[in-house]
Amino acid sequence: MARSGQKAQPFSIRLRAEDDRFVTEEARRLKRPRGALVEEYAAESIRSRRYPGIGFRGDDYRRRAWVIGTGLDVWEVVALARDFGDERRLVEEYELAPGQIRIALAYAREFREEIDDLIARGRRSEEELRTRYPFIETFEEAATAGGQ
Repeated sequence: MARSGQKAQPFSIRLRAEDDRFVTEEARRLKRPRGALVEEYAAESIRSRRYPGIGFRGDDYRRRAWVIGTGLDVWEVVALARDFGDERRLVEEYELAPGQIRIALAYAREFREEIDDLIARGRRSEEELRTRYPFIETFEEAATAGGQ
């Protein structure tokens, strides 16, 4: 999740014992400060409340917003909306509810840099992917290799 903006003044909180144990264990596992984890958890929770229908998923290092009730991340819905240019077609093709599209677009307006970065990473060219990951195969290559 991208981080931007200024930080507010620090304040202290008291966690329930079981929540404190969870944060402590996660901090140890991830080798990160407890405060940074609590800040991240709070930010995700706030975003989820401000944008009902948006959740977060993925490993800690690849966490990203997704549209609940779909298999799509927010960046994917936004990229499709831009490509289609017409929300009605997107609703028909992907069986998304208009509200799911609207909430994804609203989230993307506020967190534009985060979403645009994910879209750019999701649209890497085949050449760039082959350079970065020389072991990958296309579906056609895999089918041909499997048939030999």
